Amino acid sequence: MPITLPSDLPAFDVLAREGVMVISDSRAARQDIRPLKIGLLNLMPKKIQTENQFARLIGATPLQIDFRLIRMSEHQTKNTAAEHMENFYRPFQEVKEEKLDGLIITGAPIEHLPFEEVTYWDELREVFEWTQSNVHSTFGVCWGGMAMIHHFHGVPKHMLEKKAFGCFRHRNLAPTSPYLRGFSDDVLIPVSRWTEMRQEEIDAVPGLITLLGSDQAGPCLVEDAAHRALYIFNHLEYDSGTLKEEYDRDIASGKAIDVPVNYYPDDDPARMPTNRWRSHAHLLYGNWINEIYQSTPYDIAQIGE
Repeated sequence: MPITLPSDLPAFDVLAREGVMVISDSRAARQDIRPLKIGLLNLMPKKIQTENQFARLIGATPLQIDFRLIRMSEHQTKNTAAEHMENFYRPFQEVKEEKLDGLIITGAPIEHLPFEEVTYWDELREVFEWTQSNVHSTFGVCWGGMAMIHHFHGVPKHMLEKKAFGCFRHRNLAPTSPYLRGFSDDVLIPVSRWTEMRQEEIDAVPGLITLLGSDQAGPCLVEDAAHRALYIFNHLEYDSGTLKEEYDRDIASGKAIDVPVNYYPDDDPARMPTNRWRSHAHLLYGNWINEIYQSTPYDIAQIGE
């Protein structure tokens, strides 16, 4: 089954060329089916790239998905055309009376700031509370996941001495979890962050279960059943060249940056990187969508009751 996107959204043509089944919202409206409504609260500066990455994963499932793009109400992006934002995004204050089967909250390049100093922190906290009554399942990614686990449980983030950057092996710590169905015993996952969550502080919170973790990069995927949420601190959604783009950008600007670990063949940045995480990315997001489909009310108005 397809993912529903506006026909003039850039992701529509990108995914169609890749063989992902996409249909326009006008065509979907003629089908007698209840699609899953999945929102993307996009906090990343490169909005279109992030849309493509998550739509690609969500659109690979066998269910029809109605994909909604959401932004913070007052924050104005500097990296994406105002016309694109106006045409395809709705501010949170306009959607908060609605209900969603799932919501993805992305990362944001503001991890050096204390949470409380982020300009839209108050509204983001409102989003987190709103998920408890209006969203069946929420997926916080990187900074978004750190912000959620901090909001609900007070778990702090910690600055690293140097950036965790590259592809790190992660152990499957919960092979029977429905979110890890089909996973290998270990998984290669892209990491790009200046902060970390610490396993002992997560373990101190009753009810939090770490599903994936790395001896080098720390905890990665945490389930919070009480809040119907998953938190992932790394980037399975990344394209093959995303880390390369970050590395090339920093080199061009003269920033001190190490070659991303275990990413380029023989750690040689002159060679093209290979993607060794794509299958697990599809598994994780497909499993998440499947769990939503199995448990969300048919009448979407009943979410949160």
